[in-house]
Amino acid sequence: MSVITTEGMMKAINNMADIIIENEVYFCELDSVAGDGDFGMSVSKGFKQLKEEWDDLSQETIGSFLKDAGMIITEYCGGASGPIWGSAFRAMGKYAKDKDSLTVKELGEMLDAAVAGIQKRGKAQLGDKTLLDALIPTAEAVKSADETLSVREAFTEGAKAARLGAEKTKTMVASKGRASYVGERSLEHPDAGAMALGVIFTEMMNR
Repeated sequence: MSVITTEGMMKAINNMADIIIENEVYFCELDSVAGDGDFGMSVSKGFKQLKEEWDDLSQETIGSFLKDAGMIITEYCGGASGPIWGSAFRAMGKYAKDKDSLTVKELGEMLDAAVAGIQKRGKAQLGDKTLLDALIPTAEAVKSADETLSVREAFTEGAKAARLGAEKTKTMVASKGRASYVGERSLEHPDAGAMALGVIFTEMMNR
C-alpha cells in the first residue's frame, strides 16, 4: 500500500511554496483580467513567510504540520487568500489529526476536507468560477484512483483533473469573489485561483 508520510507531506508543501513564489508574477497576470491583479503577490507573501518559519513548524504528525502551516498562511497571505487558503490547510490538518502517514484514499478524503473548509468560509460551489473548480475534481480523482496506484501516480491524475477543471472556468461567468463584479467580462478567461492550482499541482508532480 502506497502512503505519504509526514516527511513526504512536508516535502510536498515545500515544493508548493517554491512553485507559488516562482509564479508570483504569472498568477498576478491571471488575476489582472477580472480581479485586482494582486493574487500572486497575496499568496506568495504567505508562503514566503511559511518558508521563513519552516524550522519552527511541527514535524510530529501530518495534522500538526498542516495546522501550523495553516496558521501562518491565514495570517500572512494577503486579501481573501489568507482566509481561503488558511481554511484549507487547517481543515486538512484537522482531518489528518495525529496520523504520520496517509493512504491514497485518505489523501483524497483530506482534499475533500480542504474543499469543505473553503466552502464553509466562502460558500462557493462547483461551477462558481473559483479555485474549487480545480480542487474538487482533484479530490474526486485522487479518491477514485485505483488502489494499486502510488500516491504520486494518483496525485498525477489529480493534477490532470485540476488543469481540466481550471480550463473549464473559461466558459463560466464568475458569481463569487472579485471576478463576480465584472460579470460576463470574465468569460473566456480562466479563474486565477483555479488555474494557479492546476499549475501548482502539475509542477509538484515534476519535482
